[in-house]
Amino acid sequence: MDALSAAFVLVADPYVLWVVLASSLFGMFVGAMPGLTATMATALLVPVTFFMPPVPALAAIVSATTMAIFAGDIPAAMLRMPGTPASAAYTDESYAMARKGQLDLNLGTNLVFSVVGGLFGVAVLIVAAPLLAEIALNFSSYEYFWLAALGLSCAVLIATLDPLKGFVSLLLGLAIGTIGIDPAAGFPRFTFGTVELMQGISFIPAMIGLFAISEILRSSVAMEGGFEAVEGKVGSIFKGIGAVARRYWFNVLRGSVIGTVIGALPGAGADIAAWISYAVSKRFSKEPEKFGTGHLEGIVDATSANNSALGGAWIPALVFGIPGDSITAIVIGVLYMKNMNPGPMVFIQNPQFIYAVFLIFILANLLMLPLGWAAIKSAKVILRTPRNVLVPLILIFCVVGSYAMTNSIYGVVVMLAMGIAGWLLEENGFPVAPIILGLVLGEMFEQNFMTSMIKSDGSFLAFFERPIAGVLGGLTVAVWGLFAYKAVRGLSGLRAATA
Repeated sequence: MDALSAAFVLVADPYVLWVVLASSLFGMFVGAMPGLTATMATALLVPVTFFMPPVPALAAIVSATTMAIFAGDIPAAMLRMPGTPASAAYTDESYAMARKGQLDLNLGTNLVFSVVGGLFGVAVLIVAAPLLAEIALNFSSYEYFWLAALGLSCAVLIATLDPLKGFVSLLLGLAIGTIGIDPAAGFPRFTFGTVELMQGISFIPAMIGLFAISEILRSSVAMEGGFEAVEGKVGSIFKGIGAVARRYWFNVLRGSVIGTVIGALPGAGADIAAWISYAVSKRFSKEPEKFGTGHLEGIVDATSANNSALGGAWIPALVFGIPGDSITAIVIGVLYMKNMNPGPMVFIQNPQFIYAVFLIFILANLLMLPLGWAAIKSAKVILRTPRNVLVPLILIFCVVGSYAMTNSIYGVVVMLAMGIAGWLLEENGFPVAPIILGLVLGEMFEQNFMTSMIKSDGSFLAFFERPIAGVLGGLTVAVWGLFAYKAVRGLSGLRAATA
């Protein structure tokens, strides 16, 4: 109760409340602009959080990402262009509703059930995170090794349609993570005599490059003007929402549960949660033939799922230091930057900060209602913002932020190199999120493996002797077996097709 009281005091600080409001407006704007993702909004905020205390820094990220995920629904309905990947699953459905004259009902549904889904995810986070942290206090290097291995494996299996390309991206991230000082032996690796590389590849500039610079390069291909929104004036967006809630209450619950569970899986995130929830909705619907024609049922499921996934993704990030998605990968970097190393000890050493994050999550989701209403009403003006104005401003912000992280041009060089690499990879179908996961989890994976091998005197059986380690090891090996099975089946299919 003392920690909770202290958290209320921290959140009630006028400076924190101002940060929440400003970040919410920023997240709403970025999310509403097609191509500027929620991850990009988070990446752009990191340089600003460098100069903030821990609570305002985390408040900025929580508020911006919460708003950005919803705001992506606005251009999806008006332009048939999802503002963020989390809205892509039901973009055609939303646009079809808008073309049928149901834009108000569609956007009102997106807004209200985004709030409901977000609050559900936060409720699960509040309940599950402290319980899991108590269990995690008993973890040794064996358990953390298997957690890192399982997180890396699941990220490839779940977060991409092409596991092989995801695996290549993951290996690339792990390889980049080995640059610098060996954590076990203290010996320089792959530094090529460069002093800057002895500190390793700086995580924040690399992340800004992969997510922000790559998007800038992609956006620069089409720089003409703004966007043309669907015709028609936005009226009363809350009219008819009560009837939708009564008819589809089970869909809201199902989508929220699916979103929270998928969000908690390493590497999955809100976009995967939305796709799976939309597919489940269509599979079990009594009217599957209406999907794709502007049917509200799938939208209710998916918009609840992608917002609840945000809270779910914070569970492994806070408790184990394993990112649930690319956003929480950035959050982990911010936590380390603020000397709040993620893991079970943070619940003991800084419980007031954790409770403050919970309260900010609740506040941000409640604030989404009035700000979302205002964003919907002014959407047509926002969407006319020329890209040739936005892109240079974002680029300047990225350069300044990367320089501030390292206090040298080294950070800018890392950012630009990773940005070009990320753009080339994505243009060829390779996802960049596994690269970030490899950078984040690589050191944890390697350090705990070396520590465990030293403790067990080189015995691999010791990795399975402890009960929790044995279970996690079994799950990881099962995932690897699934990889092997898919590879063999794919090879057999290829041979049959060419025979």
